[in-house]
Amino acid sequence: MIALLLYRTVTDHVLPWATAFATRMLARSLNMPEPLVHSTGDYVVARVIAFEYGVGRSLRPFRLARLVRAWWRGLR
Repeated sequence: MIALLLYRTVTDHVLPWATAFATRMLARSLNMPEPLVHSTGDYVVARVIAFEYGVGRSLRPFRLARLVRAWWRGLR
């Protein structure tokens, strides 16, 4: 029960503060306004998700391993 209270305190109070602080420090170091940092972050997340669902699905590790093995056998 104490651990649950501790986790809830951390997630309710400390995590939002740390996120806002990190965003503010990043905006200051890049010399950008904070809303621009937020929108840029959203854009990057959208691009990564689009890549993962588009190209990333065809680049599965087992499929890639099979392709590399077939390519390697063709070289010999």
